[in-house]
Amino acid sequence: MWKTFFTLAGLAFGAGALAGCSEDANSDYIVCESTYALCTTAQCTPIEEGQETVFCDCQVKTGYSAGSTPCHDPVDSEEGKQIVSRYSPIKSYAVCTNDRPWAWCYDRPCIVDKNDPAKAVCSCNIAKGKGPYVMVTDAFTASTCTTGLYSSATLEGLKGVTDFLKDNDKLKPFALKVVKPE
Repeated sequence: MWKTFFTLAGLAFGAGALAGCSEDANSDYIVCESTYALCTTAQCTPIEEGQETVFCDCQVKTGYSAGSTPCHDPVDSEEGKQIVSRYSPIKSYAVCTNDRPWAWCYDRPCIVDKNDPAKAVCSCNIAKGKGPYVMVTDAFTASTCTTGLYSSATLEGLKGVTDFLKDNDKLKPFALKVVKPE
Protein backbone atom coordinates (compact mmCIF):
# COMPACT_ATOMS: atom_id res chain seq x y z
CA MET A 1 0.00 0.00 0.00
CA TRP A 2 2.78 2.47 0.95
CA LYS A 3 4.68 1.65 -2.23
CA THR A 4 1.56 2.39 -4.26
CA PHE A 5 1.12 5.73 -2.51
CA PHE A 6 4.70 6.82 -3.01
CA THR A 7 4.63 5.76 -6.65
CA LEU A 8 1.47 7.75 -7.37
CA ALA A 9 1.88 10.56 -4.85
CA GLY A 10 3.70 12.90 -7.17
CA LEU A 11 0.64 13.00 -9.43
CA ALA A 12 -1.65 14.23 -6.66
CA PHE A 13 0.60 17.06 -5.56
CA GLY A 14 -0.35 19.13 -8.60
CA ALA A 15 -3.78 19.54 -7.02
CA GLY A 16 -4.37 21.75 -4.02
CA ALA A 17 -4.35 25.43 -3.24
CA LEU A 18 -1.30 27.58 -3.77
CA ALA A 19 -0.31 29.66 -0.78
CA GLY A 20 1.66 32.94 -0.58
CA CYS A 21 4.55 32.15 -2.95
CA SER A 22 7.72 34.16 -3.43
CA GLU A 23 9.88 33.21 -6.39
CA ASP A 24 12.97 34.72 -7.97
CA ALA A 25 12.74 34.44 -11.77
CA ASN A 26 16.39 33.28 -11.90
CA SER A 27 16.05 30.67 -9.18
CA ASP A 28 15.08 27.05 -8.78
CA TYR A 29 13.58 27.84 -5.35
CA ILE A 30 10.09 28.90 -4.34
CA VAL A 31 9.38 30.20 -0.85
CA CYS A 32 5.83 29.82 0.40
CA GLU A 33 3.82 29.14 3.54
CA SER A 34 2.26 25.73 4.14
CA THR A 35 2.32 22.54 6.18
CA TYR A 36 5.37 20.55 5.08
CA ALA A 37 7.77 17.84 6.20
CA LEU A 38 11.18 18.88 7.51
CA CYS A 39 13.73 16.11 7.01
CA THR A 40 17.03 17.88 7.73
CA THR A 41 17.92 15.48 10.57
CA ALA A 42 15.76 12.51 9.53
CA GLN A 43 16.99 8.98 10.05
CA CYS A 44 16.05 6.67 7.19
CA THR A 45 15.52 2.96 6.60
CA PRO A 46 15.49 1.00 3.33
CA ILE A 47 12.06 -0.02 2.02
CA GLU A 48 13.33 -3.23 0.40
CA GLU A 49 16.79 -4.64 -0.22
CA GLY A 50 18.26 -3.24 -3.41
CA GLN A 51 15.71 -0.42 -3.77
CA GLU A 52 16.83 3.13 -4.54
CA THR A 53 14.19 4.56 -2.18
CA VAL A 54 14.12 4.78 1.61
CA PHE A 55 11.57 5.83 4.22
CA CYS A 56 12.69 8.75 6.39
CA ASP A 57 11.18 9.87 9.70
CA CYS A 58 10.58 13.61 9.34
CA GLN A 59 8.94 16.37 11.37
CA VAL A 60 5.72 18.11 10.31
CA LYS A 61 6.02 21.91 10.35
CA THR A 62 3.81 24.81 9.34
CA GLY A 63 5.28 28.07 8.09
CA TYR A 64 7.55 29.37 5.36
CA SER A 65 9.86 26.94 3.58
CA ALA A 66 11.75 26.61 0.31
CA GLY A 67 11.17 24.04 -2.41
CA SER A 68 11.26 23.72 -6.16
CA THR A 69 7.47 23.58 -6.47
CA PRO A 70 4.70 25.81 -5.08
CA CYS A 71 3.17 24.95 -1.71
CA HIS A 72 -0.21 23.26 -1.52
CA ASP A 73 -2.63 22.22 1.17
CA PRO A 74 -2.29 18.68 2.54
CA VAL A 75 -4.04 16.12 0.32
CA ASP A 76 -6.27 13.42 1.86
CA SER A 77 -5.57 9.83 0.80
CA GLU A 78 -6.27 6.30 2.06
CA GLU A 79 -2.85 6.28 3.77
CA GLY A 80 -3.41 9.68 5.45
CA LYS A 81 -2.59 13.30 4.76
CA GLN A 82 -0.01 13.79 2.02
CA ILE A 83 2.49 16.63 2.29
CA VAL A 84 5.86 17.42 0.68
CA SER A 85 9.31 17.62 2.22
CA ARG A 86 10.76 21.14 1.91
CA TYR A 87 13.77 23.09 3.21
CA SER A 88 13.91 25.37 6.24
CA PRO A 89 17.16 27.11 7.26
CA ILE A 90 19.64 25.29 9.48
CA LYS A 91 22.14 26.73 11.97
CA SER A 92 25.07 24.31 11.84
CA TYR A 93 26.38 21.35 9.88
CA ALA A 94 29.34 19.04 9.29
CA VAL A 95 30.80 18.40 5.84
CA CYS A 96 31.18 14.73 4.91
CA THR A 97 33.52 13.77 2.09
CA ASN A 98 33.28 9.97 2.16
CA ASP A 99 31.36 7.89 -0.37
CA ARG A 100 28.59 6.70 1.98
CA PRO A 101 25.00 6.82 0.75
CA TRP A 102 22.57 9.38 2.13
CA ALA A 103 18.90 10.18 1.52
CA TRP A 104 17.69 12.99 -0.77
CA CYS A 105 14.32 14.10 0.65
CA TYR A 106 13.92 17.56 -0.91
CA ASP A 107 10.48 17.93 -2.57
CA ARG A 108 9.64 14.28 -1.89
CA PRO A 109 6.17 12.92 -0.95
CA CYS A 110 5.31 12.27 2.69
CA ILE A 111 2.44 10.86 4.75
CA VAL A 112 1.57 12.44 8.11
CA ASP A 113 1.47 9.89 10.96
CA LYS A 114 -2.21 9.32 11.88
CA ASN A 115 -1.25 8.77 15.54
CA ASP A 116 1.19 11.68 15.81
CA PRO A 117 0.49 14.64 13.48
CA ALA A 118 3.92 16.11 14.34
CA LYS A 119 5.61 13.27 12.41
CA ALA A 120 5.63 12.15 8.80
CA VAL A 121 7.21 9.35 6.80
CA CYS A 122 8.76 10.52 3.54
CA SER A 123 9.82 8.50 0.53
CA CYS A 124 13.35 9.69 -0.28
CA ASN A 125 15.89 8.71 -2.91
CA ILE A 126 19.28 7.23 -2.07
CA ALA A 127 22.15 9.48 -3.16
CA LYS A 128 25.84 8.62 -3.39
CA GLY A 129 28.91 9.94 -5.17
CA LYS A 130 27.61 13.49 -5.59
CA GLY A 131 30.54 15.19 -3.86
CA PRO A 132 30.71 16.62 -0.34
CA TYR A 133 27.42 16.37 1.55
CA VAL A 134 26.21 17.87 4.81
CA MET A 135 24.99 16.40 8.08
CA VAL A 136 22.91 18.80 10.16
CA THR A 137 24.40 18.71 13.64
CA ASP A 138 25.74 21.09 16.27
CA ALA A 139 28.68 18.86 17.25
CA PHE A 140 31.03 16.65 15.22
CA THR A 141 31.53 13.14 16.60
CA ALA A 142 33.42 10.12 15.27
CA SER A 143 30.13 8.74 13.88
CA THR A 144 28.81 11.94 12.24
CA CYS A 145 29.74 10.92 8.69
CA THR A 146 30.12 7.17 9.18
CA THR A 147 27.01 5.74 10.86
CA GLY A 148 23.40 5.34 9.78
CA LEU A 149 21.47 6.54 6.78
CA TYR A 150 20.28 10.14 7.10
CA SER A 151 18.59 12.78 5.02
CA SER A 152 21.18 15.16 3.61
CA ALA A 153 22.07 17.47 0.74
CA THR A 154 25.18 18.35 -1.19
CA LEU A 155 27.34 21.14 0.16
CA GLU A 156 26.81 22.95 -3.16
CA GLY A 157 23.02 22.63 -2.78
CA LEU A 158 23.10 24.03 0.76
CA LYS A 159 25.16 27.00 -0.39
CA GLY A 160 22.77 27.62 -3.31
CA VAL A 161 19.59 27.72 -1.21
CA THR A 162 21.32 29.77 1.51
CA ASP A 163 22.45 32.36 -1.05
CA PHE A 164 18.92 32.50 -2.48
CA LEU A 165 17.35 33.03 0.95
CA LYS A 166 19.65 35.97 1.78
CA ASP A 167 17.53 38.12 -0.54
CA ASN A 168 14.16 36.65 0.44
CA ASP A 169 11.90 38.72 2.69
CA LYS A 170 9.82 35.77 4.03
CA LEU A 171 12.50 33.22 4.97
CA LYS A 172 16.00 34.31 6.00
CA PRO A 173 18.95 31.95 6.52
CA PHE A 174 20.90 31.77 9.76
CA ALA A 175 24.61 32.53 9.97
CA LEU A 176 25.87 29.00 9.32
CA LYS A 177 28.36 27.33 11.62
CA VAL A 178 30.49 24.51 10.18
CA VAL A 179 31.37 21.97 12.87
CA LYS A 180 34.63 20.06 12.46
CA PRO A 181 36.42 17.21 14.19
CA GLU A 182 38.51 18.29 17.14
